[in-house]
This record gives sequence, C-alpha cells and structure tokens, in this order.
Amino acid sequence: MASQFKIVLLGEGCVGKTSIVLRYCQQTFNENHVSTLQASFLKKKINLNQQRVELAIWDTAGQEKFHALGPIYYRNSHGAVLVYDITDQDSFQKVKNWVRELKKMLGSNIALTICGNKSDLERQRTVDQAEAEAYAASVGAKHFQTSARLNRGIDEMFLDLAKRLVQQGAKAPKAQSRVSVLVEDDDVQPDSKGGCC
Repeated sequence: MASQFKIVLLGEGCVGKTSIVLRYCQQTFNENHVSTLQASFLKKKINLNQQRVELAIWDTAGQEKFHALGPIYYRNSHGAVLVYDITDQDSFQKVKNWVRELKKMLGSNIALTICGNKSDLERQRTVDQAEAEAYAASVGAKHFQTSARLNRGIDEMFLDLAKRLVQQGAKAPKAQSRVSVLVEDDDVQPDSKGGCC
C-alpha cells in the first residue's frame, strides 16, 4: 500500500505554481497564463527506495481575494512548497507571511520547501539567492531554484520533499472536504489548465 502525503503550493499570483505542478505531474508547459481559481488537485505516484509514495498536490490561487481560503486547502498538509518569482522581490516577502501562517496553523511538523521559480530569467533577478537560502535555513526549510519553462530543478525538489516526508513518517491526511476542481494526471487533457506566467 502506498504512503500518501498531502502537499500544498502557496505563493503570490503569477509566480508559476500551476506551471510547476503541471510540469511535474504531466510534463507539460503552457506559455499562456491562466490564473488558478481557488485551487486544483493533482496526484503523482513515485517509487522511493522500493516504497510506493503518492503525493496529493494542491495548487492554490495566488490572488489576494483567495487568501482567506488558504486554511481550507492547507489543512492536514504534510508538506508545503512556497513559491516566489526570482524577478519579484515582493513575492519573496510574501513567502515569509505564508511560512508564519503555516507554522501557526500546522505547527513545526510540516515539511517546508521554499522555491525560487523562473531561474531561466536570471538576468532579471531581484531576489538574492544567498539571502533566500539563508532565510530558508532559518525557518527549517529547504531551498530550491526551479524553472518550469526549462523543466529545471522540479523533479529534484519534489523528490527531496517526498524523502523528508517518508523519513518523518507522516500519517495519511484525514478525509478532506472536496473543494473546487479535482484533477488526476491519468485523465486530464494537457491544455485543460493554463500555465502561469
């Protein structure tokens, strides 16, 4: 029987959360930005040291008007990926707010990953990598640089998070209330949901 873990992606709008999830689960990338409304849900099954692991990945909306819904989506989460855009300093500052909220709501047991996305836009970087890595270390998180466009760093990031969850021996999440769109990677059309800018 596969171990099941719930992972939530949080971050501002347009940082690339949807693109990261679609790249990881479906190996697709869409240049056209379509904002996520509320949240969507995809599954990814992986083999980890001869153990079957199922990741239930919740991609949440980044727009301010949906922030109040955050607790609905990250309740019972084992891990969180907090995404910022390396070309947008404000998106990095907002990650700090999400970290505080997650720790307040879920305690220190949640496995945190901080993700600097759009590493293909290095020349436009405004978030210092060393600063981001130091911040991640200060809150007990791992830091990764990714590019959904180039498919860089994403598999490594989720693999690291899955390994940490298995090591922690997190229990399966309680029954989740159904919210918004439920999408399985087995039966979705690649263009059913746009990527993020």
